[in-house]
Amino acid sequence: MSPRFGNSLDRIAAGGLLVGAGLGLAGTFAASWHVQACLWAIDSVALVIATSLLAVRSLRMGAEIVAGGFLVFAIGEGVLLSGTAAGPAASVPAFAAGTALWAAALALVSAPPLLPGWLRVLGGGAACLFAITAGRIYSGEALLPTSSPLPFFAYPFLVATLLGWAWTLMREHS
Repeated sequence: MSPRFGNSLDRIAAGGLLVGAGLGLAGTFAASWHVQACLWAIDSVALVIATSLLAVRSLRMGAEIVAGGFLVFAIGEGVLLSGTAAGPAASVPAFAAGTALWAAALALVSAPPLLPGWLRVLGGGAACLFAITAGRIYSGEALLPTSSPLPFFAYPFLVATLLGWAWTLMREHS
């Protein structure tokens, strides 16, 4: 059996990455936290589906570290989803845990030379920014999911990484 999924599963994963990237970024700029919560909930579900499929796909390809990274990302996204409906201030504990898992996941996916170098650097940068964010929250700083400069300026790195993963996935089929 080929280590590649069929086109339909790759398209589902790529679609989930695109939906997650788009709605995640839109939620960051939402005017009300109710709208933000809805956008981030859909974003999280899409990313859990996408990264779970990518974990299985990577495992079938023999890329265990990358597969583990995608699995950790899905878990982190699930943790983030658990706090989304609570509102910005009440979601901070789940946000801290989720961003710590994002940082670990992005590092795991970006470390091996499976993806293009530019995408690995982008993912590594996002991992560093989210590790700093999580560390600051765990050290007692009151950071909301929309606080600036971090985590606010870390999101574009994450979104670009998600789009890069989708691009890489679909490029294999062209």
